[in-house]
Amino acid sequence: MVEKLFKLKENNTTVRTEILAGITTFMTMAYILAVNPSILSAAGMDQGAVFTATVLASFLGTVCMALFANYPFALAPGMGLNAYFAYTVVLGMGYPWQAALAAVFVEGVIFILLSLFNIREAIFNSIPTNLKKAVSVGIGFFIAFIGLQNAKIVVGGATLVELFSLNAVEGGTMQDVGITVILAIIGVLITAILVIKQVKGNILWGILVTWLLGIICQFAGLYVPNPELGFYGLLPDFSGGLSVPSVAPIFAKLDFSSIPLAEFIVIIFAFLFVDMFDTLGTLIGVASKADMLDKNGKLPHIKGALMADAVATTVGAVLGTSTTTTFVESASGVSEGGRTGLTAMTTAVLFGLSLLLSPIFLAIPSFATAPALIVVGFYMVNQVGAIDFTDFGEGIPAFICMAAMPFFYSISEGISMGVISYVVLNVASGKVKEKKVSVVMYILAFLFLLKYFFI
Repeated sequence: MVEKLFKLKENNTTVRTEILAGITTFMTMAYILAVNPSILSAAGMDQGAVFTATVLASFLGTVCMALFANYPFALAPGMGLNAYFAYTVVLGMGYPWQAALAAVFVEGVIFILLSLFNIREAIFNSIPTNLKKAVSVGIGFFIAFIGLQNAKIVVGGATLVELFSLNAVEGGTMQDVGITVILAIIGVLITAILVIKQVKGNILWGILVTWLLGIICQFAGLYVPNPELGFYGLLPDFSGGLSVPSVAPIFAKLDFSSIPLAEFIVIIFAFLFVDMFDTLGTLIGVASKADMLDKNGKLPHIKGALMADAVATTVGAVLGTSTTTTFVESASGVSEGGRTGLTAMTTAVLFGLSLLLSPIFLAIPSFATAPALIVVGFYMVNQVGAIDFTDFGEGIPAFICMAAMPFFYSISEGISMGVISYVVLNVASGKVKEKKVSVVMYILAFLFLLKYFFI
């Protein structure tokens, strides 16, 4: 039945490979189970209820991805979108979180309609092949940067960002900040060695070994938990038992009346815009890495993948969480050989189990998952060799797209800059007919420009 449902032989993979890939994907994105409740609780939402909503939305969305598209991509409430929800709409604009959930719900419904009529698919297919490959590379740099930040290897400084200095530990001690940096660096080296030796499950083993080293350091007194700085005990805490927090405080609490219509539309558009292009960017980048694009650079079954994203966002809003989207960390499972929906289904099952075993999953610290993100970044950056830089009309927009993602800290901004520069440069240089720039690319470039002027 598994073979019939997921077509493993056709995709040249095995049950063992798919399950291992699914576990790896889950381990690299499990941090969302701790981070999302923390961010949304700042908006006044019940943290335990948000945890449960996060798990359920992630489970549902990832199952939909497995069944609708048979792809190894996992979904969860998106980073950046949750921050916009809490810090901009609620804390910044002063609207209640119930109204923000209503905006997310409407966005999801719009996405379902766009997906049904293939509008999102048309957008995906209109992006030139070199730009798609550039998105993959840009995401590689972006997630590697996130990994470096999560590990505190890169910190804010006089030059905006700088290398962490063990000689100048600020706001903490060597027993919390310093030791986690060292452990993360060791984790990167261990994971890299496993990659070089082609050990199956290298990324997952890198996470577990780094976590184990952290536990040893905690027992030895080299790592001292410091909750004020976000450094917690590394051992699972089962003191609260296996109870599942109730979702009742936030379930179906949608408020459509608190925001004036004009501002409600702007908020919906912001959610819609970021979600659409983060999702498209992730699908393009990860699918490109997995060699899933056809000879024309298109992703088969993309309609199912986009529908899974839209349904998860809509249902997630009812459950009580911010926009649910395809996670770029899916690349870690793809790098482990995941090629079908069995990878996604495995990740979904682990999300479901996390309801009961949350103390274990939440005990995995960011310094243990950071090496995985850095190494996955390496995997994705190697697509740069496939970009045609000899054609400047292709190469310059590709470069702008790649650079914008880490520098602007946004996948969607990278796509925006790439699309605008591609159209403007080829129009200005008279290469439009030669490049066969599509009408959709013109429309996208125009909309992106409007965004920068009016939003």
